[in-house]
Amino acid sequence: MQPIKKSETASFDVDAQYCFTPVCADELPVPEGDEIVDELNLQSNKATFRVGSKDAHSPQAIWAADEKNAQYSPIEGENVDIRWNMHAVPGTKGFELIDGLPKPSDYDFFVWKGIELDMHPYGACYHDLANTMSTGVIEFLKCQGVKTVIVGGLATEYCLKTTAFQLKDAGFSVIVNLAACRGIDPANVRLAINEMQQSGMTIVNTASDIEME
Repeated sequence: MQPIKKSETASFDVDAQYCFTPVCADELPVPEGDEIVDELNLQSNKATFRVGSKDAHSPQAIWAADEKNAQYSPIEGENVDIRWNMHAVPGTKGFELIDGLPKPSDYDFFVWKGIELDMHPYGACYHDLANTMSTGVIEFLKCQGVKTVIVGGLATEYCLKTTAFQLKDAGFSVIVNLAACRGIDPANVRLAINEMQQSGMTIVNTASDIEME
């Protein structure tokens, strides 16, 4: 990989919340999801700016799975696709960032997504599935002169991958730090990594593999 300039680099913590870890087993637990903090902090040392995101969902969301509608079952709607177990409800443990990460107010820019009852976005750069309603993070990064974004978070094959592609499509050079990511299904994780690599993103095993100018 080409060495990067710290002054032109941002680090992105995507949905590093307890709802995506074994700590909240009734939500959407990602195996080892609570083991990414050290790498997220290490990759942030390679960057001048640190941005982050959280899911923020209401128990009344239309996509919530229940006894009659199982998780992963399809649901019709402009900004929903399938049902999910309820997760990331503000005020619960699952909503919180994993211990060891900054508070949202300590990031340079922070995104809360999925607040509307009829919207369940995956990427952190847009509120809608069509990528038309910006969350503002792309504009923030461009205003700061950022050219490279190092990405980590949860889960690899869903919100992490979608956010990475949104950033790439916006013109940024994207580095995916595998040590700062965890996924749900090993086969789908491998497919996601391959898709990101084939698109031209740089894949590194750890933050220490990122070379600086």
